[in-house]
Amino acid sequence: MIQIFLDTLADLARSSGLAALQWQNAVMILISFVFMYLAIKKGFEPLLLLPIAFGMLLTNLPLTEMYHPELWNIDEGAELDFGRILHEGGLIDYLYIGVKLQIYPALIFLGIGCMTDFAPLIANPKSFLLGAAAQAGIFLTFIGAAALGFNANEAGSIAIIGGADGPTSIYVSSKLLNAGGYEVEVGTIALAAYTYMALVPLIQPPIMRALTTKKERLVRMEQLRTVSKTEKIIFPIAVTVIIALLVPSAAPLVGMLMLGNLFKESGCVDRLSKTAQNELMNIITIFLGISVGATTVASKIISVAFLKVILLGVVAFAVGSASGVLFAKLMYLVTGGKVNPLIGSAGVSAVPMAARVSQKVGAEEDPTNFLLMHAMGPNVAGVIGSAVAAGVLLSIIPH
Repeated sequence: MIQIFLDTLADLARSSGLAALQWQNAVMILISFVFMYLAIKKGFEPLLLLPIAFGMLLTNLPLTEMYHPELWNIDEGAELDFGRILHEGGLIDYLYIGVKLQIYPALIFLGIGCMTDFAPLIANPKSFLLGAAAQAGIFLTFIGAAALGFNANEAGSIAIIGGADGPTSIYVSSKLLNAGGYEVEVGTIALAAYTYMALVPLIQPPIMRALTTKKERLVRMEQLRTVSKTEKIIFPIAVTVIIALLVPSAAPLVGMLMLGNLFKESGCVDRLSKTAQNELMNIITIFLGISVGATTVASKIISVAFLKVILLGVVAFAVGSASGVLFAKLMYLVTGGKVNPLIGSAGVSAVPMAARVSQKVGAEEDPTNFLLMHAMGPNVAGVIGSAVAAGVLLSIIPH
């Protein structure tokens, strides 16, 4: 009897996760703890960083059978076998289907549209130029990534980090990295994107101060005009038509963003607007975070390629911020000192954090100078700009 009991314990030990635990898994589990700490204690993008970190934990616990990378690694040109995924996959495999089919990012854009006020952009259309200028980091990083040996699909996925937009990064990388054999994964791109979004208050201010003078930072801008309801309703419709005609690949993201904004501004579908920005947004955020986090397997994170992604990501974000500031300085000169260059850094897509950073840096020089609403124009323009940049990348890179 005792021997049977001992044999049973031995069988349990051999079949446990501890027996299959490797040092790579342990490292990834520790990394997931770090990201949980940053989300919970430091408040770094907790709504997505926390589920991403927990997804990372789940996928690196041995023998859980919740996510199977081998089901998603297919040869170039081959089709995913969704029947096999549904038959052999685990819980996170099922959730990850929404990432692979680009459903989650588009629905998140729907919710963002319901929460976004485009009035500052409509009142000052020149803000579109600042939002466009800040996308320079994407295209310059694309060139840099290609020079470092990444192929076009990998370079495009890394470059989109410069837009400082997590859903857009996931959308682009899930399309470009739709087969196996790449050095980077959707999860690593998403992890880098949300990390830099969370670090906006740390990365941007030194760049802004270095590129502007005290005189420029003290500029007070004229109060924005009042935008009519008619303008607010026409805007999302017009933007959808124009961008869909010019860059069809950007239509899914821009279309959902503008549909959400139309829900908000029309005033006749409050139930839909509230659902999109609350219940639906929360559900999709959970599914997206867990499933993307689960793709961060040790072989992709503990690698030189991931270090390159992290380095190129911060370069993309820094160049994008700097480009926005420099273009705003040009506008400062052209307008005779009527534009505060600090609002240019808000041209990246991190809404509303980047606009708040512009306000904070400006308030350091003059606490009575309120730049927030002026910075919101470039900030929401950056959301549109990053979606358009994503469409351009998808148009020029075969996938």
